[in-house]
Amino acid sequence: MRLVRLAVASGAAIAVACSGSVKPGVAAKRLGVVAPDVLQHHKNSTKDGLYVDPLFTRDAASNLHRETDFTVDLPGQVYAQPLYVENGPDGTPIVLVATEENIVLAIDASSGAEVWRANLDPPAMRSQLPCGNISPMEGVTGTPVIDLDWRAIYVAANTNDAGVVKQKIYALSIDDGSLLDGWPVDVPATVSFGGVPFNSLPQGQRGGLLLLNGYLYVPYGGHFGDCGQYRGWVVAVPQSDPSSPSAFATDITGGGIWAPAGLSSDGVAIFASTGNTFNTTTWRGGEAVFRLGDGATFSGDVADHFYPSNWHALDIADADISGVAPVLVDIPDVSLAVVTSKRGVTYLLNRNYLGGMGTGDGVHGEGLFSDQLIGQTVINAPAAFTTANGTFMAMTSSGNGIGCPTPGNLVVYQITPDTPPTATVVWCASVGSGRYGQIVTTPDGFSEPVLWTISANRMRAFDAETGEVLFDGGGPDDIMGAVLRGFNSPIAVNGRIFVAGDNQLYAFTTQ
Repeated sequence: MRLVRLAVASGAAIAVACSGSVKPGVAAKRLGVVAPDVLQHHKNSTKDGLYVDPLFTRDAASNLHRETDFTVDLPGQVYAQPLYVENGPDGTPIVLVATEENIVLAIDASSGAEVWRANLDPPAMRSQLPCGNISPMEGVTGTPVIDLDWRAIYVAANTNDAGVVKQKIYALSIDDGSLLDGWPVDVPATVSFGGVPFNSLPQGQRGGLLLLNGYLYVPYGGHFGDCGQYRGWVVAVPQSDPSSPSAFATDITGGGIWAPAGLSSDGVAIFASTGNTFNTTTWRGGEAVFRLGDGATFSGDVADHFYPSNWHALDIADADISGVAPVLVDIPDVSLAVVTSKRGVTYLLNRNYLGGMGTGDGVHGEGLFSDQLIGQTVINAPAAFTTANGTFMAMTSSGNGIGCPTPGNLVVYQITPDTPPTATVVWCASVGSGRYGQIVTTPDGFSEPVLWTISANRMRAFDAETGEVLFDGGGPDDIMGAVLRGFNSPIAVNGRIFVAGDNQLYAFTTQ
């Protein structure tokens, strides 16, 4: 028998006695407690990766261990983050996973049994594509998004349509996996921008999908290797009329929107970061942050876009600012969009007035603040959190942070609400690969923040404010198999953590 603390609708917590065979999510369901659904990449539309769960205290983090009786085989490679619905089919909590084989599965979150499986159109084969690094097939790469009101999961997939590579967007019932009426959307057949048609062959879809104000938003970039005439696209599909999508795109080749978290939103607008463009000495939409309105409309105003003054040098060096999606945080007196470039420069931007071209030297003085806080490549999904001590951001890199008290490639910096705001590295740790996305858990939204990441196929946990190691991977039973895809992020649900690796879904518990 053990006590499990559960969040009730008022935000208070209760303790209930549970036998060792009953997982926290099941106990929550039986009591009618609303558990935290995970409906999109990094939990929230701000893409901060912050999970509020009373079961995730610092002490609980040190007790993490893998549920060895939770065994779930998955068909193929997994780049997309898993999702979670507490009130799934017939009230069953489910974890949803999409794979590169264009298969979407709903898994019973308690037993690991398959609830339903949806087979989309066949995936595109690597041999059909002009370049890329996803092999042998490229299907679903970006994280889907769920709308509970519509009881739908939206999935973007690269497909092999009778020998033709074609990007499509699907809507499936979360209750049985069936295809909803009016879907899929044939993107090349229905999408254009400024007279330029969408061409599937050079376009890759790696960023997480997003929902806002009745629209589904899907970002696109190129494939690894920057081949072909791709552009940075945001396709906006009306949920009530999927036959009439609209779009935004960069107006020259390049400018891909490919960060793992994809797009972000503050509930008012959509934010996207773009990569390098090609063969231009005039700024044409690359190396930028855009603020888009409903239907992916762009005003053209300086308030609604930012690009650093050295954008052309970044283009030439392939030093995209799109390896990280804008993370939206609020500090006293200003609402921020925070972006870190592929070469480790962090920009603090006023998201209500992005300001057009920056006026600094490329490293300093761009936006409200900019500085190089990380020494090497950043392609990551950062996490952000706020405590009584301030607002912090965490991300990993292929190199060390700059100014770390102890060298390491997991870098946490604090944003100080000066005028203008600034950012300073406060701690670092070494965690191996720099591509896995971080998340932060806290029992109440502001205290005891725990930073979680994956390193060498093991979970790691740190005191998010100080860097103290809370969980260092565990024992032999806690190691995962091939969690090799660098865009993976774990999710936290009712005192448990789920990780989708190649061919297997893993579950960990703090209980």
